Amino acid sequence: MLVLILAYLGGVLTILSPCILPVLPFVFARADRPFVRNGLPMLLGMALTFALVATLAAVGGGWAIRANQYGRIVAMVVLAVLGLTLLPTHLAEWISRPFVKLGNKLSQRSDADGDSVWSAAGLGVATGLLWAPCAGPILGLLLTGAALDGASVQTTLLLLTYAAGAATSLALALAIGGRVFTLMKRSLGAGEWVRRALGVLVLVGVAMIALGLDTGVLTRVSLASTAGIEQRLINAVRPAPPPQPAVQAGAPLPVEGELPSLAGATQWLNTAPLSAEALRGKVVLVDFWTYSCINCIRSLPYVRGWADKYKDHGLVVIGVHAPEFAFEKEPQNVIKAVKDLGVDYPVALDNEYAIWKGFSNEYWPAHYFIDAQGRIRHHHFGEGEYDQSEDVIRELLTEAGQKNLPGGYVRPGAQGAEAAGSGDPTRSPETYVGYARAENFAGGHVAHDDPWTYRAPSTLMANQWAFDGRWTVRDENARLDAANGRIVYRFRGRDLHLVLGPDSDGKPVRFRVTIDGKAPGADHGADIDADGNGTVDAQRLYQLVRQANGSDERTFEITFLDPGVQAYAFTFG
Repeated sequence: MLVLILAYLGGVLTILSPCILPVLPFVFARADRPFVRNGLPMLLGMALTFALVATLAAVGGGWAIRANQYGRIVAMVVLAVLGLTLLPTHLAEWISRPFVKLGNKLSQRSDADGDSVWSAAGLGVATGLLWAPCAGPILGLLLTGAALDGASVQTTLLLLTYAAGAATSLALALAIGGRVFTLMKRSLGAGEWVRRALGVLVLVGVAMIALGLDTGVLTRVSLASTAGIEQRLINAVRPAPPPQPAVQAGAPLPVEGELPSLAGATQWLNTAPLSAEALRGKVVLVDFWTYSCINCIRSLPYVRGWADKYKDHGLVVIGVHAPEFAFEKEPQNVIKAVKDLGVDYPVALDNEYAIWKGFSNEYWPAHYFIDAQGRIRHHHFGEGEYDQSEDVIRELLTEAGQKNLPGGYVRPGAQGAEAAGSGDPTRSPETYVGYARAENFAGGHVAHDDPWTYRAPSTLMANQWAFDGRWTVRDENARLDAANGRIVYRFRGRDLHLVLGPDSDGKPVRFRVTIDGKAPGADHGADIDADGNGTVDAQRLYQLVRQANGSDERTFEITFLDPGVQAYAFTFG
């Protein structure tokens, strides 16, 4: 129920978001007509169409998204015709005559103006195809849940609830707009001019959408972005992450639950399949991770250290690899990553998120500490507090009867991407390149799943980024279609990482990095040299910048000398 309320409120807030602005002229175009026969069917058609398209986009694959693009073209034609009907009277009558006739046939009745419920609903369907809300936190949460859980009644219900919230706020605007419209006609006699003005606005809206301004310029210039409000709503119903439980010296650790089944693993590495029953008598550390996650990579040296230090004293470490990106589901990719990262303890591939769901887990990395009786006694989300976690391991081993445990704390002395983050609270946020979760894109129109030539602006504001060159942007990544394409990012942080991979043929891709237009020199990351040269030869996280002094705001630019690279996400440290 809380999630439904959250989805509804997120939809209500959509009217304040810049992506709804091009839709408003289509809504207000019928503000002077009866709401039940015009406004309500239009809003219902819009909401149902959006929910259907969003469901298909979330669980149906790229074909559904391409179908949506074609649907947008058809819808723009329909709404452009609507805009023309609101202009000169004779032109309006000539253009609208066949549509009125069709509407009369569909509804078998019409009101005095020739309008019908069916024609209004058809207009709503067209508007719904055009409506592509900004992927703010709430809609992103819904679509992420849909991707994890697959097609279900719950997925469609959540999206319908979101759409209903948007329709509610639009209905209120329509009611207010209708009164204003009627007042203007009655007191000023300006009905004809208002109608023509609305026609112009409709045509302007269609042009804005056709040019991609609904998701580009408007997003950047709007002062009414709701992302902050949406995020506070999410935090109110699902705080993330919760405070870590404190470990009091001398106080017994609480029992948080039983070790769930491990049978859902799709494959095991470094071991035969393990079960909760077979692990009784052992202290178990379960580490949820994925190999391109920078937070997971930075915690790995400690997990490896604990596994080595206590393996002869009854500790079993299990890495549960729960993929974030599609390439992380490929067993061969994980096998290579496990070898490259020096992970020699058991790893369960959780491609179906069965173990993840068994723990009700929501975070990477997440550490769960299980005692010799199979009970969860402690958990920790994210990086840090490693000494406290090692104290928990020692306490559980002592409870299990282990003696003469090695002293001190693990101090791995990690290098490269595994080194601890800077802790700078002003560093740039994690930034996804695929359109499903992309934010702060400053490159104008984004063509979903179709090749497009982009031009990066000459200047960027803090945390803005852009493509340059021929790219095909997909839901979770972007693929370079021609050599010498670029990605530019105005970032702040000591470290800059980018998850990259070669194309399906596996051919390496050469690239060159500059910082503020110059070779990085001493500020180069572990995966490039001082001149900024590097090669993408596997699907993984690449450390491209490590500033030698501080974490100043800089302009990062990466130029790929060969086509075929796939870019996924930026992270900073």
